[in-house]
Amino acid sequence: MRRSIFLILAFLAGCGSAYITPSVKEVPKGTPDTVAVKVVPLTARVAAKANRSHYAPKRLPRVFYSVTETPAASARALAPPSPVTTPEKRPGSATVRIPPKLKPEPYRIGIADVLLLATPTATSTVEKLSGAPAQISSLPTAQSKRQGYTVQDDGAIAIPDVGRVNVAGLTLDEAEAEIFKALVKNQINPTFSLEISAFKSQRVTVGGAVAQPKLVPISLRPLHLGEALQLAGGIVAKDQDYTTIRLYRDGNLYEIPLNDFLAKAKLQRILLKDQDSIYVDTTFDLNRAQAYFSEQITLMNLKSSARAQALGRLQAEISIARGRATEQRANFNARAALDALPRDYVYLTGEVTRQGRFALPFAHKASLADALYSQAGIPTNTGNVQQIYVLRGNRAGDSVTAYQLDAQNIANMMLATRLELRPNDIIFVAEQPVTRWNRSITEMGPSLFQNALSRVK
Repeated sequence: MRRSIFLILAFLAGCGSAYITPSVKEVPKGTPDTVAVKVVPLTARVAAKANRSHYAPKRLPRVFYSVTETPAASARALAPPSPVTTPEKRPGSATVRIPPKLKPEPYRIGIADVLLLATPTATSTVEKLSGAPAQISSLPTAQSKRQGYTVQDDGAIAIPDVGRVNVAGLTLDEAEAEIFKALVKNQINPTFSLEISAFKSQRVTVGGAVAQPKLVPISLRPLHLGEALQLAGGIVAKDQDYTTIRLYRDGNLYEIPLNDFLAKAKLQRILLKDQDSIYVDTTFDLNRAQAYFSEQITLMNLKSSARAQALGRLQAEISIARGRATEQRANFNARAALDALPRDYVYLTGEVTRQGRFALPFAHKASLADALYSQAGIPTNTGNVQQIYVLRGNRAGDSVTAYQLDAQNIANMMLATRLELRPNDIIFVAEQPVTRWNRSITEMGPSLFQNALSRVK
């Protein structure tokens, strides 16, 4: 019994003195001959604060970002000549936009209109034979003189023996009244009749897909949209579904799809006014589309041999450019493999599957999880997941912050994906208590039992 107790005590004493376990312990500032250590439990807020420290990952050479471009000369050789026609694209359906409704008004005389003035010129036959006054004759056979007058730029007509009479902007009745006053003023018989023989002051333009594009005059009778199109010979578009009637008025554009125009009588009765412009637009022309594609086929057939030669030159130039880029990348990879490039590293120690250094990647930042699992992770039979540390020194080198991750609850490993690493960080995983005892027994056990057996003998 005494021998057994002696063996246990000797074994326990030997464990404490022969096996030293690495660990992270807080060291207050001001402790002589040592670096201050502060242990900070890792939380989401702590990780965000730690990530604020400035760090710019090293960039890959430009050759890794470049792509092989087509040489300009070869690109020009590959390009076929420009086609004479352009492709037609089917548009979306047009919306109905009609102009504001106009109120019918009487025709007003304008510049360039031609007025026909008829006045009496001769006495009756009875007056010539008997000398009786014409006004009492029972046979009123007097003839009239018909004379045309064009409305001048100043809006007036020039009547012989009367002078100039302003008629522009007046209705026919108002113009008759003005001429009557002028005849009476000049003591001329005011018996006359007035009519408009040529309407030239107010016009509507009709063009596009109509049989006879023309200027349609506005006369005494109001002019409607349907009538204007008929006077231009009617619509001759082949593709009714993509034909639109467009009306330009006072700087505004209104449009009516042909199908709607034909289906609704009120659209055909839209009243027109002076300076309106109507254009029948065939947005999609089937003949033009067919001509374009036929031309494209012809051009490609004519240029096939030249294109083949240009392709050969282009492939050779691209191969040379790609070979140059591949060689530059291979040289970079070889230098990296030989550790001949300046790199940023973090170091893994403690209970990790493989201790060593982890190179921080190019062009982006790595997390704690990236470093751990790039080295096959933490062995759960020996590593203490409650004590995963990231040791980070300050610039002066006199203090260290130890961020402790407690991953006993595996959900906390999400924090390992949030904490960004910085150059020269040290990742340390402590060992489990049972691992420490097992290793003590493995190291001290043989010598202790040998001593015990010698004493028993």
